[in-house]
Order: sequence, then structure tokens, then C-alpha cells
Amino acid sequence: MTNDFAHIRPARAEDLNRIAEIEIFNYRLNFYPIFRSDAYYFGEKTVPNLAAFYANEPGVIENTVVYDDGVVKGFIRVKDGEIEKLFVEPVLQNRGIGDALFRYAAEALGGRRLWVLEKNPRAIRFYERHGFHLTEHKKRVDDTNEFLIRMER
Repeated sequence: MTNDFAHIRPARAEDLNRIAEIEIFNYRLNFYPIFRSDAYYFGEKTVPNLAAFYANEPGVIENTVVYDDGVVKGFIRVKDGEIEKLFVEPVLQNRGIGDALFRYAAEALGGRRLWVLEKNPRAIRFYERHGFHLTEHKKRVDDTNEFLIRMER
């Protein structure tokens, strides 16, 4: 592995609040404009709720790595070859953090497939730059008219 991975380490229990915070901010910025659910994004999907859920969810910490250069700035979760989550603090995006996490997931963790929101062209382009391609596999996002598309490497 290259020196690009020097700031990547396994997640620890004390990272859960920061991981939840990064995820919540990204969900609100990227997905709220599509789904427009105040109750979900500002009531149910909160930092304390998500951190508590992750603390009790088997495998979350074990399958997550963080980018930490003194501050946790992003994370990626890979389970059984599937990249489940990749988020970088929104104000720190476009600085190579997501790129390093994604390459680490592919090279060190065997990440070779993922699901991406069909209406998220920015994410699709990012994954394509890393050797992933869209497949014909789609699935509906629960109780919506939106779809996830499977991408593979």
C-alpha cells in the first residue's frame, strides 16, 4: 500500500459520533433535496440516533475505516466485498480524502461492488473514475419512486 493510506485506520468506538455526524451532514446535503422528508432527515436521522444505532449494530465498527489526520474527516464501510458507505465531511471534499478511502477499500478490503442512487450523477462519476461501471441491476429505495443502481469493478 502506498503512503496515501497513512491516515487510514480501523474505526474505533470513540469515532462513532464523528462518523454519524459526517453521514448526517452528507445525507441532508445530497439526499434531502431528492426525498424531501422533514420527519426523516431532521427528526429520525439525527447524529445521536445514528451513533446509538451504530454502537449496537454488529459489524459496523469492524467493517469501517476512517481517514484520520488528527481529525476524522471521512469513512468507508466494506462488508463481504460490498462498499456500503463512503462519506467525507462536506467542507473537506475534493481534497483527495474520498479518493484515498475508496482506493483503500478496493485494494485492501476487497471492495468490488456498491449501490448508488440513480439521481446522484456526481457519485456515479466518482465511482466510474475508480474503475466501477453501472450494471443492469436496480432496486427501489423503500417507499419511494427512486432507484439504486448496482456498480461493479
